[in-house]
Amino acid sequence: MTNKDFLSSMAAQTGMKKAEVQRLVQFLTATLAENMEDGDTTAIQGFGTFEMKKKLERIVVNPSTGQRQLVPPRQAISFKASATLKEKTL
Repeated sequence: MTNKDFLSSMAAQTGMKKAEVQRLVQFLTATLAENMEDGDTTAIQGFGTFEMKKKLERIVVNPSTGQRQLVPPRQAISFKASATLKEKTL
């Protein structure tokens, strides 16, 4: 499903205009991004939980040259689907 299809579907189901739905989706993603920057966990009931996780530094090996490289520590966003969402997709 493309973004355009998603917005059209949401607009049809809610009776809202596509532009309003698009603003709501943009607001949702901006709010999630702000929470992730602050390191907060965001749980959306019936959908799932977004969480910022810290990945430790590690050593990787290039398979073609055998050269070892150090990958610095970083942060990654993790998503865990709710049980309700899992039930609906099965």
